[in-house]
Amino acid sequence: MSRRSSPFDGLAELFDKLARQLETAARSWETEIDNRSRLDLSMGREATNLDLTDEGEEFIVTVDVPGYDRDDLDIRLTGETLSITGERERTEEHEAGEEMYIRRERELQSFNRHVRLPDPVDVDDVSATVNNGILTIKLPKLEFEGESHSINVE
Repeated sequence: MSRRSSPFDGLAELFDKLARQLETAARSWETEIDNRSRLDLSMGREATNLDLTDEGEEFIVTVDVPGYDRDDLDIRLTGETLSITGERERTEEHEAGEEMYIRRERELQSFNRHVRLPDPVDVDDVSATVNNGILTIKLPKLEFEGESHSINVE
């Protein structure tokens, strides 16, 4: 007796192949997320965007800070962790009893970003500027001088 072909023949094999491909994709996504999160120590998704680039002799951090003045920003370097905080007070444009807002979306009051730098930097030469709502921080890498130091064994 001959066996009739079924539309479900090969379906189990197809599902196995699909499962293997999804597993491979998920592993690559995890690796990508782990590499990114290793540098970004901020808790949760912050409302401001940040770029960290390696320019050879220095790292450049660029942060979107629209509406923030330089006095609203606090930048700290602790070890290899760069912390950027922006805080501003919202000014009330209309007093009670005057016009009401039809739409009000500009609620951002403060932000916090913490980024671990891949290599040590020269703290004395770090500089920061704000221009047109963009904060740029230049962090020169610490040069290895190649000196060796003797360590006594006790």
